[in-house]
Amino acid sequence: MGKVIIFSAPSGSGKTTLVKHCLETFNELEFSISCTTRASRGTEVNGKDYYFISPEEFREKIAENLFVEYEEVYTDKYYGTLKSEVERIWQQNKTVIFDVDVKGGIALKKYFGDKACAIFIQPPSIEELEKRLRLRATDDAETIKIRVNKAEEELSYQKQFDVTVTNDLLEIAKKEIENIINKFIFN
Repeated sequence: MGKVIIFSAPSGSGKTTLVKHCLETFNELEFSISCTTRASRGTEVNGKDYYFISPEEFREKIAENLFVEYEEVYTDKYYGTLKSEVERIWQQNKTVIFDVDVKGGIALKKYFGDKACAIFIQPPSIEELEKRLRLRATDDAETIKIRVNKAEEELSYQKQFDVTVTNDLLEIAKKEIENIINKFIFN
C-alpha cells in the first residue's frame, strides 16, 4: 500500500489552491479525482476535476462497495473516492493527494491510518471565510450562508487531523505545507 495525503477544510479556506501548489511542486504526487453528483462549476472538466455522475449512479456504486469513502454532503449532493482511483495512482508509484470535505478527510484517515498524512486547512476567521466565498462568486447568498454555518461546525473536527495549517497569508501556508509533505514522503 502506498501513501496518501489528505487535504480537508471548510469551503473557501483555500485548500484547492494549496493542493494545486503541491501538485506543481512535487512530481511524486498525483491528484485523486473524486466522484460528485453536483453540477460542474465554471471551467471544471469531467474526469479531470471530478467525475460528475447522477445521484442514481452514485448510489449504485455505493451498493457495489466501490468507494473508499463517500458522503451525502447535502441532499442528493454526494462526494466520494473510488477505490479504483487510489489503485490507479499507486500503480504509478505515486502518493495520492486528496482534496475532500472534512468528514471525507476523517473517513480517509481512518481507512488509511499511518499511511496517511491528514492536513486540515483553516481560514484565519469565519468572517474572512465568508468574504472569500462571496468573492469567489460561485454560490448564491443562501448557499454561502449554508457553507458558513457548516464551516463553523467543521472547524470543531480539526483535532482529528494530523496537522492544522491556517491559510492567512498564502505564501506562508504554501511553505508550511511543503515542509509537512517533505517530511511525510521522504521520511
